[in-house]
Amino acid sequence: MANRILISMYDEMQAPVWFDKLEPFVQTAMKTLGFDGQEISILLCNDEYIRELNNAYRGIDSPTDVLSFENDEEYQDEEGSWKCIGDIAISLDTLPVNAEYFQVSINNEMKRLIVHGLLHLNGMDHGEEHIEKGKEPECEMLKLQEETLLKLKDEIIIK
Repeated sequence: MANRILISMYDEMQAPVWFDKLEPFVQTAMKTLGFDGQEISILLCNDEYIRELNNAYRGIDSPTDVLSFENDEEYQDEEGSWKCIGDIAISLDTLPVNAEYFQVSINNEMKRLIVHGLLHLNGMDHGEEHIEKGKEPECEMLKLQEETLLKLKDEIIIK
């Protein structure tokens, strides 16, 4: 069974030209991570809105690159049984900033943010550790993130 992916843009923002490439990549990433029959939503937003979310849900009054909100509700429809595992918000303002910091393409950074969000929705956490330029990750989540990104290295969202 495939996964159900709902992707939307924050109000007042226009969808990027690569918007239609996002869902196929997320399907591939979810399959690679073993997701099956699950539903997620992804919101592409700006720094202002993700700052509001970060402040409201984490008490941190600053923008961030990606946030995940676990859900775990189950429902059935004419296509079968689904587990709605949660929502991911990604700031398109922070995307190029991160790409420059990590010295990677915007495509590779978008893939990292998606995989990172998916791993959080799968119950994983990295504590205080974050990916740092030139440093190998130590925690299980970030190691799995990097291993998954290697498997997805040829996938293209943003040209």
